[in-house]
Amino acid sequence: MPFQDGSMSRPTPSVLAVSGSLRERSYTRTALQYVLRAAAEAGAETTLLDLREVDLPLYDPDIGDQGDSREVTALMREADAVALGTPVYHGSYSGALKNFHDYCGWDEYEDTTVGLLATAGGGSYGSTLDHLRITVRGVHGWVLPHQVGIRNASSRFVDGTGPDEIDGRVFGEEKLQERVEKLGRMLVEYAFIDPDVSSPRTESDG
Repeated sequence: MPFQDGSMSRPTPSVLAVSGSLRERSYTRTALQYVLRAAAEAGAETTLLDLREVDLPLYDPDIGDQGDSREVTALMREADAVALGTPVYHGSYSGALKNFHDYCGWDEYEDTTVGLLATAGGGSYGSTLDHLRITVRGVHGWVLPHQVGIRNASSRFVDGTGPDEIDGRVFGEEKLQERVEKLGRMLVEYAFIDPDVSSPRTESDG
């Protein structure tokens, strides 16, 4: 369980955010940076893995390490908590994030605390978060109950400057910003939880 007070020495958690959007000015990436900033303010060391900036060829189980896969999976294994962010595509998560998932397995996810965030161009994101939750559970990750969905993402951010600005944007709604930042704080709070959710591993048919 996470430490409850200052009477015990708490190690510094490492929090990784994975942006599954390939858009140059991605709302998903901006939102994840708010998550990481809140995590850093809560005492974590933070890293952003922007899938737009790494070389991850389409996963092929018959080929060993491809592109940056060795470095990417090492980041996952070393993280105490991970935030997965994705745009909503056809009611699910992006192909870029799915390909990243295919490179990762039990060694990367087992008993890792995971937070979920989805940005939708329209009004629906529920199935996307459900699909992510199911796939993370399948490799024994522990998903936070608190998750974030952002409807009509292009209208939830406004151009701006000031202390809250990230990527030249600020949230237009304080409550939404609070939900996003809460995800970062919870990743830190539960980074060292021992969920004991593992079950016997099954062989893949693939």
